[in-house]
Amino acid sequence: MPEINRHRLSGPMISGKSREACGIFGIDSPREEAVQFTYYGLHAVQHRGQESAGIAVSDGTSINVEKRMGLVDGLFSDSAINTLTAKLAIGHTRYSTTGGSSLQNAQPFLLETRYGPVALAHNGNLVNADALREKLLTNGMGLTSSSDSEVMVLMLAGAPGDTWLDRLAHAMQDWVGAYSLVVLTVDGVFAARDPWGLRPLTVGLLPEGGHAVCSETSALDIIGCKAVREVHPGEVVALHDAALIVRQAIAPSRPLALCTFEHIYFSRPDSVWDDQVVYQVRRRIGRELALEGDVEADLVVPVPDSSIPAALGYAERSGIPFQMALVKDSYVGRTFIRPEQDMRERSVYMKFNPIRSVLDGKRVVLVDDSIVRGTTARRLVNTLRDAGADEVHMRITCPPITHPCFMGVDMPTRQELVASSNSVSEISDMLGTDSLHFLSLEGMMRAIGSESGYCNACFTGKYPFEVAEVLVKERFG
Repeated sequence: MPEINRHRLSGPMISGKSREACGIFGIDSPREEAVQFTYYGLHAVQHRGQESAGIAVSDGTSINVEKRMGLVDGLFSDSAINTLTAKLAIGHTRYSTTGGSSLQNAQPFLLETRYGPVALAHNGNLVNADALREKLLTNGMGLTSSSDSEVMVLMLAGAPGDTWLDRLAHAMQDWVGAYSLVVLTVDGVFAARDPWGLRPLTVGLLPEGGHAVCSETSALDIIGCKAVREVHPGEVVALHDAALIVRQAIAPSRPLALCTFEHIYFSRPDSVWDDQVVYQVRRRIGRELALEGDVEADLVVPVPDSSIPAALGYAERSGIPFQMALVKDSYVGRTFIRPEQDMRERSVYMKFNPIRSVLDGKRVVLVDDSIVRGTTARRLVNTLRDAGADEVHMRITCPPITHPCFMGVDMPTRQELVASSNSVSEISDMLGTDSLHFLSLEGMMRAIGSESGYCNACFTGKYPFEVAEVLVKERFG
């Protein structure tokens, strides 16, 4: 395994929640609607990243990239999106893990090579990016950003092989960490997934022929594309009109390490992850939580939106009535993915509004997906009490997060994790709850329906590969 540089980051704990994985999309469309389908597909995975968005398009001889800070909506004018024609495209919605929030780090990355232009978009995080970057610099390569995705496209351009499929399979041998990615050349679209299977990636078949690949099956549904198979861990796939070309570039890890948080929070409830509908998994999680964290109460209230299925499951098992007593302002966006702490703080205050007539005088079970830093939870408890709730019992759909993630989730230091240095009772006191219960690891995995094959490092500290003590997000900047 390549050497991993080690960094330290000190400073006070900040509050809030984790930020999620990016969203990627790729398509080979025989009807030359690749731009439109990519645009719609990125809308479906906009929840996975709101800092920047980009689309790379091939016209058969060259590749053009449009990318911007902000949401997918601003990439093209209405007239442009309706008139652009192409068969091949890839797209990306981003939040920053390795590399800060700036246009130079927005994806896809486009590079001119001796084999022609190539563009790459990546969901995940390489834990050995420091060593790979240093090797590129030592060999005289110039880098324009602080993103590990640029390191990947440069390595791909320099990899040996007669075809892009060969080069991608070769480059993967040196990448350690989480990566689901899409690659665009002038005449093809490729997809690849790390051997641990950490991040999702699914291929779909278009009704008129051709294929698309995306982080979530819900994006395939939106464009009328039937999901046919996941890109298997360690695989490289070439999309074509008639059939897929598949190569097992690296043997799958044993055991696998699929990200539990895709079920807990990241994925849309209508998506399928590891052959399971996320909505149904979250309902089962709520039932397990009701068995473990039973309490006398009048209402079960979810924190919209990711916790709604779990709250329904909790209400079903406990017999306590379910109520949507918090109204979410969808235009504020997910507070997790705000790049700066002061923005996260303001967003939490703006995001949820209570229905006082429902809450007044009631004992409330508040169901949320996770507690990472604590900002959102503390504010929500105060909001319910201000609205007249007599008691607030918080129930969390996963175990306490005690260790940082290095696989594409932005919670990189223990100082940021409230559960790393505080007991459950101490966290309850900080939040101002009458009681607090986290779902056990065993209960969570029962609900998921698997005893192994998932990464639970943020709960256990057991990582699927060697990691540095701390990987600083903007360590290249």
